[in-house]
Amino acid sequence: MQDTTDTEDLNAVIRAHSEILAGQLHAQRESLFPPDAAKQMRKFTSGEAAQLIGVNDSYLRKLHLDGKGPSPEVTAGNRRLYSVEDMQAVRHLLEKTARKPGDYLPGRREGDHMQVIGVMNFKGGSGKTTTSAHLAQRLALKGHRVLAIDLDPQASLTALHGVQPEYDLPEGGTLYDAIRYTDPVPIADVIRSTYILNLDLIPGNLELMEFEHDTPRALAQGNAGLFFFRVREALQQVDDRYDVVVIDCPPQLGFLTMSALSAATGVLVTIHPEMLDVMSMSQFLRMTADLMDVIAESGADMSHDWMRYVLTRYEPTDAPQNRITAFLRTMYGEKVLNAPMLKSTAISDAGLTKQTLYEVERSAFTRSTYDRAIESLNAVNDEIGALIQSTWGR
Repeated sequence: MQDTTDTEDLNAVIRAHSEILAGQLHAQRESLFPPDAAKQMRKFTSGEAAQLIGVNDSYLRKLHLDGKGPSPEVTAGNRRLYSVEDMQAVRHLLEKTARKPGDYLPGRREGDHMQVIGVMNFKGGSGKTTTSAHLAQRLALKGHRVLAIDLDPQASLTALHGVQPEYDLPEGGTLYDAIRYTDPVPIADVIRSTYILNLDLIPGNLELMEFEHDTPRALAQGNAGLFFFRVREALQQVDDRYDVVVIDCPPQLGFLTMSALSAATGVLVTIHPEMLDVMSMSQFLRMTADLMDVIAESGADMSHDWMRYVLTRYEPTDAPQNRITAFLRTMYGEKVLNAPMLKSTAISDAGLTKQTLYEVERSAFTRSTYDRAIESLNAVNDEIGALIQSTWGR
């Protein structure tokens, strides 16, 4: 006979632990971002601002001395600090006298279609959310109008942007509300502004799993229609508001991922260059191809502007990783981004305070650690930015 003296109700334990953890995370957020628990974007040095705008620091200084454009904050040490709003004002000023349109405002022009980038892999730890968050923020900081969509029920992208699902989304507010089969709301109703100019967010939470449960029932009843078009059709409602949409896809090949694939114009697959991860990716690619065949047979156009693999958590001194990287580049050639995302304690340390590397101050790390990580991120994101520009014919 089983001894029940030390047994516990597993459901009660899990629920209690969930509530304790949620409460602690909420308390941490309030302590990190007082007085209203809202995140704010830091200001950028003149060197950082010049690099983001696309001019020399000396030219930016001359604009300031000539009284043109915004007045940046000047510190006691005579350093100029630019807010994201300041940088956007400088872009608009420079665009008026630019040699050609788009030199300083890199977004869409007439005839350009909105870029929808699906970031995916169904193996945890591949750097999918880290890639999505830094890509969305870098594009916004460089002047694109960006919508980031958290399609992962685990909602890590959401948490990184200062939204805690348990407290801030008690009654919905995810993309599920706009793509559900019964009484969907306009997608504009679930879009939130963030603390970064040019970057909006559709947060995620566990409610997104409802789409995985609803779709089989709707298909059985004949009410699903072309279910894989639901994300695309929702995004069409805000096509004129954004240059780029970045979708952090869920870590499985379900109905949400299929719908995101159908909406995407570009696909970014994250790869951690370890043998087990590459073996997992082999299965991921095979299953994805099979699913895309099914969708295509139903009448969908599954052509995309581009697809790329991005190496994540890459350690240049790791010999096995270098062999796998060479193996991947031999197989896939230019489909593998030239720039890998390096493994860095700076990125993981920033995540401890629910921030990206673009949000934390450089002084929080040793100079070499920060510079190495930020250069890696910028190289990856700017290579993707160049792909976007190429798609638009520039």
